[in-house]
Order: sequence, then C-alpha cells, then structure tokens
Amino acid sequence: MQSLREILSRIESGKTTAADALAFSAARIAEREPQVQAFASRPDALLPGTGPLAGIACGVKDIIETADLPTRMGSPIYDGWQPRADAPIVMALKAAGATVAGKTHTTAFAFLDPAPTRNPHDATASPGGSSAGSAAAVAAGMIPLALGTQTGGSVIRPAAYCGVAAIKPSYALLPTVGVKPFSWSLDTLGLMAASADDVGLALAAISGRPDMDASAASLSGLRIGIHHQAYAGAPEPASAAALQRFQELAAGAGAVLVPLEGAAALAEAFRAHGPLQDYEATQALAWEYAHHRDLLPPKLRAYLDAAGATTPEQYDEARRQSRRGRDAARGFFSEVDVVVSYAAPGEAPDTLGSTGDSRFNRLWTLLGVPCATIPLMRGPRGLPATIQIIAGFGNDNHVIAVAKGLEKLVEAGV
Repeated sequence: MQSLREILSRIESGKTTAADALAFSAARIAEREPQVQAFASRPDALLPGTGPLAGIACGVKDIIETADLPTRMGSPIYDGWQPRADAPIVMALKAAGATVAGKTHTTAFAFLDPAPTRNPHDATASPGGSSAGSAAAVAAGMIPLALGTQTGGSVIRPAAYCGVAAIKPSYALLPTVGVKPFSWSLDTLGLMAASADDVGLALAAISGRPDMDASAASLSGLRIGIHHQAYAGAPEPASAAALQRFQELAAGAGAVLVPLEGAAALAEAFRAHGPLQDYEATQALAWEYAHHRDLLPPKLRAYLDAAGATTPEQYDEARRQSRRGRDAARGFFSEVDVVVSYAAPGEAPDTLGSTGDSRFNRLWTLLGVPCATIPLMRGPRGLPATIQIIAGFGNDNHVIAVAKGLEKLVEAGV
C-alpha cells in the first residue's frame, strides 16, 4: 500500500515531486485496475493541486457529486449523470491540495447488491460494501487515500475485509451535502488509507482540524472497554481471534481491560437502526422507486418493497430509542478511555454475491460516535481480520491516537 505521510515527506524533502507522486498512482491504477475493478470513472490526467495534500491521489465514492466526473450511484438509472458542482467534501479535498483520481465503485445506492470490485487479497472474496471500490483501491496500492460513506457499516467493514485503515468520524464532522442520501439520520462520510497515521493526517487536512493528526497514544494505563455486542450475534472464529489478539497486545502494553456489557438501552438502539433506516430510505429513494423500480437491483428492490410498510409511529419510536441509546452511551463511554469490539463478523465472505454483514457496526453509526480500524492479523483463510476502536461523540482525535498506538505495537511485532 502507498503511505500518504511517506509520500508527503518525500515531496517535502525534494526526493520526488507532487506530479511524480501522482504519476506513480496513475501507473499503479493502470496496472491493477483490470483485476480489481475499483473505479467507475477516471479523469484523463492526474494534475497536482496546492496545499498540504498536494501529490495525493484520492478516490471518491461514486455517490458523492463531482463536477468533472459522472456520479452514477452504482446504477444504470444515473448513467451519464453529470452534476454541476462538487460536493463540499470534494471541495475540501481539493482545497487541501489532493487530486481526485477517480470515482470508486459503490454498491447501487450504497445498499447490498455487490459492486463489480474484487478483493485485492483474493479475487474470489468480497471486498465488502458499500464502499467497495474505495477500500480495494487503497488495499491494492493504487491510491493512498479514499472517501467512503457509512449508513450501517460501509466504511469500517470493507476496510476490515480489504485490510486497510479507516475512520468513520463523529456524525456530521464531515459534510454530507452533495452525497446521495440513504438515511439522513445515519449517513456519515469516512476515510480509508494505509494506516491510522495516514487517516489522521488526511482528516486533519480535509477538516481543518489539526488535532486530528494526533500523536500515537501509549496504551500503558489506558482503560479499554471490551464489548462483545451480544445483541448483534456471535462473531466468526477470525473476528473472535482478532479481538483476543488485541487483548493480548493491549494487556502486554500495560492497558487495563474492562469487560463492558452496556445498558439495555444500547441493545434497543441497535434494534432501532432498522426501522429508522427503512423509513428514511423509502423517502430518500422515492423518485427512483416510483419511476425506475425495474432498474433497481434485486436486493434493493425487495428491501424497498418491504421498507415501505414502516409506519410513522414505528419511525418515531425508533427515534426515541435512538435518543435513549445516545443518553446511555454517555455513561457507557465515561467508564473507559475507548471501547474495542469486532469490526466485522469475520473474514471477507468467500462469495462475490455478498457484501457481508454490518451488525457489529450499526449501533455506533446510529450513536454517531467515531470508530477506527487498522489491519491487525490474518484469519484462517489468509484474509484480514481486525477490530474497531470506538469512543464517545466528538473524541475522534483520541480514537485516532489509540489506533496509532496499536499500530505501533503491530508493526513492532509485539
């Protein structure tokens, strides 16, 4: 994978130029794209911008509007659709000096019907979804940075399956204006890169928040909550082993591990994610469903058929349960410095027909709290298996710092 910080360091030291760094990404894309199929569209040339991320090629998920590239939403309904303006997040990316390397493949409207993308570790395995192209492009070393979105688990899960670092920031830290909505109460932009160090640097530059480029935290004395999310079902052996490996690393580094069950309100909030998303999705995709239902892929079409039965009363109750969950989360996170749980059920599914399951991500998306994941180990099938680090709302820099601290332990082979 390409290290974003290393690229910038080489440019700053004069060992390379921003143009040469972009040319390297373009060559990697030309080499790997036929096998990985990460991109829905690409510009004719990669030209350097001006700013702290000059020389960095970034993939932009194809539900995010771009003025100079089509925004197809992963659907033939939007074949040839050309927005008039860049989404604010794309403007922020360009203002920081990064170059859009292309629109990365997404599942149709960021739901469950698979994108054409392949997992770079195993072409027969799923790259996850819905931010499939973003995760795969970073994992394949084509680009050092990519934008994704998460409504259930669409940043953290594909990052885990493809073995890259990612952050889903606190809700609304990054603007979702100009991003095709699925559920406006849940939709959150996220970043993927080779490491937590890269993710923090990029988030700081794009958001204008220097504290996001946090120094690595020492795990010594850190109180880390271990939360198995029993309400979400059992993990597969690979994820169970990853969480066990994390606990061994953290304990060896002097962390204090605290088993956390969580209040009943958290389990209720987890279950509220479904009706909340269902009610909003039927409105977010009302035009597509009314005018182009036959062009919707089968899983999304069946989902919207059923989701349309969600009543306003069910939606209001889901919102109440969400609020109670957020209230309970303040106490939950106050007991520890961070919480660690599974990033995905297990290794990437061994079928391209599935994008995996977001059950270990949904609660945190609904709560709007920051989550990060980094590559940790390999599972029984040789595919990445890892964990996610979670903190209370607004503590994004702390999540990044702890992820960096864990990254140093993994790199040291402790």
